[in-house]
Amino acid sequence: MTDAATSNEPRPIKRLNETLINRIAAGEIIHRPASALKELIENSLDAGSTSIKVSVKDGGLKLLQIQDNGHGIRKTDLPILAERFTTSKISSFSDLSRIATYGFRGEALASISHVARLSVTTKTKKDGHAWKATYSDGVLVPAKAGQSADPKPSAGNDGTIITIEDLFFNTPTRLSALRSASDEYARILDVMTKYAVHNSRVSFQCKKAGSGSPELTTPANSTIPQAIKLLYGHTIANELLHATPTSSGEQDPDESMDVDEEDQDMDEKGSWRSEVYFTNANYQAKKTNFLLFINHRLVESSRMKRAVEAVYTSILPKGASPFVYLSLEVDPKHVDVNVHPTKKEVHFLNEDGITAEICSAVQATLAKQATSRSFETQTLLTRHLTIPSKVAEPKRTQSSSAKGKGRAIDVDQDENRNDDDGEEEQEVDTQLPSTSKPKVYAHYKVRTNLKDRTLDSMFPVANPSQLTGTQAEQSRSKLRPSSQMVPAQLAEESTTPSDTPNVKVRQSEVFLVSIKNLRQEVENARHNQLTEIFEKHSFVGIVDLEKCLSLIQFSTNLYLVNHASVGEEFFYQLALRQFGDMSRLKLEPPPPVQALVEIAVDAEDTSSSPLSKAEIAEKITSRLISRRAMLAEYFSFDISEDGHVLSLPLLLKDYIPNLDNLPNFLMRLGPQVNWNSEAECFETFLRELAYFYAPLSLTGSFSGHEKDNDPTREKAEVSERWQIRHVVFPAMRKYFVAPKSLLDRDVVQVASLPELYKVFERC
Repeated sequence: MTDAATSNEPRPIKRLNETLINRIAAGEIIHRPASALKELIENSLDAGSTSIKVSVKDGGLKLLQIQDNGHGIRKTDLPILAERFTTSKISSFSDLSRIATYGFRGEALASISHVARLSVTTKTKKDGHAWKATYSDGVLVPAKAGQSADPKPSAGNDGTIITIEDLFFNTPTRLSALRSASDEYARILDVMTKYAVHNSRVSFQCKKAGSGSPELTTPANSTIPQAIKLLYGHTIANELLHATPTSSGEQDPDESMDVDEEDQDMDEKGSWRSEVYFTNANYQAKKTNFLLFINHRLVESSRMKRAVEAVYTSILPKGASPFVYLSLEVDPKHVDVNVHPTKKEVHFLNEDGITAEICSAVQATLAKQATSRSFETQTLLTRHLTIPSKVAEPKRTQSSSAKGKGRAIDVDQDENRNDDDGEEEQEVDTQLPSTSKPKVYAHYKVRTNLKDRTLDSMFPVANPSQLTGTQAEQSRSKLRPSSQMVPAQLAEESTTPSDTPNVKVRQSEVFLVSIKNLRQEVENARHNQLTEIFEKHSFVGIVDLEKCLSLIQFSTNLYLVNHASVGEEFFYQLALRQFGDMSRLKLEPPPPVQALVEIAVDAEDTSSSPLSKAEIAEKITSRLISRRAMLAEYFSFDISEDGHVLSLPLLLKDYIPNLDNLPNFLMRLGPQVNWNSEAECFETFLRELAYFYAPLSLTGSFSGHEKDNDPTREKAEVSERWQIRHVVFPAMRKYFVAPKSLLDRDVVQVASLPELYKVFERC
């Protein structure tokens, strides 16, 4: 212990160092990359931007850049831009009662400059070029040693580009307290998603640095429902209801609030208006998704959230939660925005009364839609049967033996049905308790028995494992004579074509941090509703094998699925799940690597390469052979010393990839896999392996064949259909974690049973 600690004398009070003061203040504003981005998005919106683009690296810790097309910053304002309490929003304390902008304290950029390396490139419409300035600890600093700190002329468009690098580099405690880069990136996407919904007329884009395609993108001049559909998916958008409660009690979204003309009325009870988009009783989530904007500012309010959840208590089952977007506009004189450093919370007058009126409006709208709730039952659409009460009635106690009304019920007797011979239906009266479920109408009945007939079940399809070696070879399109091969052992024979295979894919135990991170990224990208669709879907049939389109049913909805794109993501997850412990698919006879690579290279246009086709094939072959030990250990991909492919990784039992694509797969492993970085090497190799396994179109394999009357093509299509129907989609029910990116164009809802009945009713 120090002398000061043991002494009874009080410690002297000292003035803190200015740098320490600023870093302490910065810690109150910038908690993590997502909070820094929130401040920057608000600045961009205040600048009148119609387009906001964000680039992120390592979850925003290495790089966080935001670009807008707003009015920019004057060059004369750049020297004090990152100083504390410099703002153009207010000039006196009374201005806080009329604040109509997001930022007003002038602390965002100042705080960022104290915990990161900050640079700003900006251009106004009047300037002939942009200006670039670099900041540290709130003041201008030279971009490079030996240069002056003054802003430098730079190329740029109208607007501002703010670049943050090495966030929290000088506060290691804060840096170590953050979660993984993928988790921080998910928080960034969440912030951008919420602002993109509320500011639907502004175009938003977010992507990882170096990535070609953005993770989040929205068009300009869209509506809030369109933004919700694009960002949160069809499942939520199709179940949205709308209400616009106001202080006057009328619901008019176009009604304007003129504060100056209604001062007397506002002094008495306050003037406010709101807009609410919320899901009906058909939508159920595990966690409430509550988007709250007060005077266009993203805030949190646990009291308002609990009040809205209470409305759904009597509507949704226990444990189920809704989606709610609420935008509330209150007279600025009645709102105190200066209660939280990050403006995360606000206080306003008559909060309880306003919350109660909004909840009443939501409840009234839900009550009007009460008849639209969907009920899922274990019934068939085409079979109606009643059974004796001995089978139908549950066991009763003496206290529950009251008489019930006789009624017919629907049951699924399809397991005992012969598809070829007709079966007469029987009706027997039965007694059910008075507490039984109400009648379920036909347009809410859903087929859930996997043995129900599908489109493919009308056409007999044999398991390719039932074919002989010669037939199996013919069922695939032929490679060139020098590279023909067949699997030494095909998958085991299933009992019947309609049975779901017993798919078991064990997850390997790994200790590599790179693989653990890749697995975590898959979980972070999970879209709960879409994953549930694949987990509980019923396969309807393949619509077009060449276009890779299939139909699946979930609940009362029908979805069109691109099984090639979905399959590619699914096989990537299977490969990642079995990393280091994959089964092997042996090839007999083992084909030479170089011969296969030459086949693929010969079909490519290599005019832009300085190497000849033979040199390219030789380089790729030598690269694969030199890494044969690593390929065998991690991926079960065996190549002999003399350069023959002994075995391929087998990702899924009963599924044999199209071996016609093997030459292209081997060729792509050369340029497409980053062999110099562990994490990128594993990810890119697994992506290429997944692309090889994906059930792609067979058109390229039969370029020299006629489409019709070709027995080889027909057998290949039969085999492909069987694998998609009986292997791929059943395995997805167990192991597929569907990412949100599939909603862009690979999974599309094409029909809804209740909506179809509405159409029929109008006919």
